[in-house]
Amino acid sequence: MTDGTGGTSRTGRAGTAEDLAARVAALMPRAKKDLAELVAMPSVADPRQYPPEHCRSTAEWVAAAFTEAGLHDVRLEPTEDGSLAVLGHRPPPPGAPTVLLYSHYDVQPPLDDSAWHSPPFELTERDGRWYGRGAADCKGNIVMHLTALRALGDDVPVGLKLVVEGSEEQGTGGLEAYVPEHTDALRADALLICDTGNAAVGVPTATTVLRGLANVVVTVSTLAGDLHSGMFGGPAPDALAALIRILDSLRDADGATRIDGLDTDGTWQGIGYDEQQFRDDAAVLDGVALLGTGSVADRLWARPAVTVLGIDCPPVVGSAAAVPARARARVSLRVPPGTAAAAAAGALTAHLERAAPWGVKVSVEREGLGSPFRAATDGPAYTALDRAMREAYGRPVSFLGQGGSIPLCNVLGATFPDAELILMGVEEPRCLIHAPNESVDPTEIERMALVEALFLHHYADRAGN
Repeated sequence: MTDGTGGTSRTGRAGTAEDLAARVAALMPRAKKDLAELVAMPSVADPRQYPPEHCRSTAEWVAAAFTEAGLHDVRLEPTEDGSLAVLGHRPPPPGAPTVLLYSHYDVQPPLDDSAWHSPPFELTERDGRWYGRGAADCKGNIVMHLTALRALGDDVPVGLKLVVEGSEEQGTGGLEAYVPEHTDALRADALLICDTGNAAVGVPTATTVLRGLANVVVTVSTLAGDLHSGMFGGPAPDALAALIRILDSLRDADGATRIDGLDTDGTWQGIGYDEQQFRDDAAVLDGVALLGTGSVADRLWARPAVTVLGIDCPPVVGSAAAVPARARARVSLRVPPGTAAAAAAGALTAHLERAAPWGVKVSVEREGLGSPFRAATDGPAYTALDRAMREAYGRPVSFLGQGGSIPLCNVLGATFPDAELILMGVEEPRCLIHAPNESVDPTEIERMALVEALFLHHYADRAGN
């Protein structure tokens, strides 16, 4: 392995980068075992769907694993929303910087069990990938951290802080509320936020932009109660039809998001996203057009994007011949950098209210807000990351945006303004995070664990240790 300049790369302490690569490779059977145990725990942080004991047992597993991997005082900390965060640390050698390692152990629900080709909570290998809910997001990143630390053993040249969140997917803000009140437990010089991933398998990537989030629930009411459609259908105002018209107003004829008061024509200046590659990654059906105009990167990372997440209305099976009196929908708006999430939520709310036809009654309830994020990339941590990625992948780091939201990044940035934030991890488009048949490519766990181990050494060197 070379350092990208033709010479042999060395970590500076633990021998050559090849030595670390060999250690990581030897640990991959254990990584698979760890991930299988984690995936088997249905740690959905929603007590309406899964008992909270599943999250606690997962947190306890994580705490035990990082204790075994060499961290000190690993413990479960309750947060404001009732979730448990796993915290720990390892003191720095004299004069060395400290790095925070972040991930989360809660997962999305499986959604449609029948759409899975293998049980969602059973790690299954198929076509070279490992399938299961959380295999990538974000239990694969937990395993990445563990594998990197085990490869280093006692040769950890920096101080470490650990936080593994327990309610990230629910967006209820437990850890965001915890951080400002417990700065000493989390303060670090560089923060590795491992809940993203590479642009594609084998393309080392750091995410520098995150869209924010504004979620609302819109409810339409038209009648005191449902009415027989034969007796009243026609003049009786149909709440579901009104809701459909309201939701349709959020997009133009090309399918692009159009919300009064929001800039919906931004452009992306970083690495692009090939349209055919996007179609393949998203498994878009033949003949189905992509929504909106401009480049794919513009639409993903520089413009707001609205999604109707769910609708409450009579189901097809069991529906009656009745005019619906009430219907509601959960609407999600992804917000690009440069737009405040609260302002976006206000614009969305006003648009939904103005779009109501026929004088129907509309109420809009705001849910979670998450601000967009943009990272600075000119510090020593990014220099160390680029070197580590060149050694592990044979090519320099790429920067791209991410359509998802991680509200914690803004809280950490505000709380630790001098720290460098790096967003990276094992996720890539084929992982299908949040969807049925989520998977991870094990070579990404292996190479990103190597990147992390190399980074810790190179960052210590950059800091003059």
